[in-house]
Amino acid sequence: MTGQPLQPAPRMCLILSENWTMTSGRDLAALVRWAREAEDAGFDSVMISEHIVLGPSAGASGVMSNPREYALPGNQDPATPWPSSLVLLSAIAAVTTRIRLVAGAVIAPLRHPLLIARELGSLDLLSGGRLVVLPTVSWLEEEYRALGVPFRCRGDLLDEHLAAWAALWRDTPASHPGPHYPFSHVYFEPKAFRKSGPVLWLGGAGMHRRMTERIVRYGDGFNPLGAPTGPEMQRLRDAMAAAGRDFGGLELVGGTRAVFPDDHSPADLGQALGEIPAQLEAGFTTFCIKPSQFTDDPGDVRRLCEEIIRWAGRLAVR
Repeated sequence: MTGQPLQPAPRMCLILSENWTMTSGRDLAALVRWAREAEDAGFDSVMISEHIVLGPSAGASGVMSNPREYALPGNQDPATPWPSSLVLLSAIAAVTTRIRLVAGAVIAPLRHPLLIARELGSLDLLSGGRLVVLPTVSWLEEEYRALGVPFRCRGDLLDEHLAAWAALWRDTPASHPGPHYPFSHVYFEPKAFRKSGPVLWLGGAGMHRRMTERIVRYGDGFNPLGAPTGPEMQRLRDAMAAAGRDFGGLELVGGTRAVFPDDHSPADLGQALGEIPAQLEAGFTTFCIKPSQFTDDPGDVRRLCEEIIRWAGRLAVR
């Protein structure tokens, strides 16, 4: 209808983790190439998640029946490849100019905040402020045990990471008085691209109290695991309003769930994309999609990305 503002097309994020039905877990160059193809097609971002190690309980709930499914707590082969997300995103930064680099599921408590803030800030500066970080505590106790980090303290450790990062990216010199990672008057240069540091998405399973507090205090975006309920979203709106923050300025990140016809075939792309309009109506603007769920051909990623962007463009209506 004339006179109405243009509704922007949804922003699309290509998931580059877990695509081993299309290529070997050692073929990291393929992921870099797909990122460039996604940028050329018009994607907004690419995402790479992480584990440092897995243990036997990674598949305790039974390995996914179709290997194209998303890796979730307890459903994956312990030998699943998980290359370094930050190393890969650095390589992608070198061959792209526009696309955002999403370090998804960075398991912050497994490192010291001084170390990980250095890595994240350097990548953000190198890429001209294109880094997005989704810090999390993850779920695998064996991973914590292998690295000598107390699993039951992981929520406290993440909260302290977020506070320490904010100080390091903001202050010179920087100090942090926390009980686990105290430091005083450290000089931390160069800092991230923005004074506030990289863009932070927060999210996970359920809108519990601490998740809400983290989003309100630090979040630029919200990327839930699964679909949040109406009451959960209302609690987040109310909490942001109470803190003087505009809920409308929070990037809401949704996704697609593939429906596989059997245990050995890709899913139908159109069916998965059909989930997006309802999420747009709910205020979500950015959507994640994993290419190996819809093709087995590593040479087909460019075409797939172009098809997705054409489809998304049709949603930009007056």
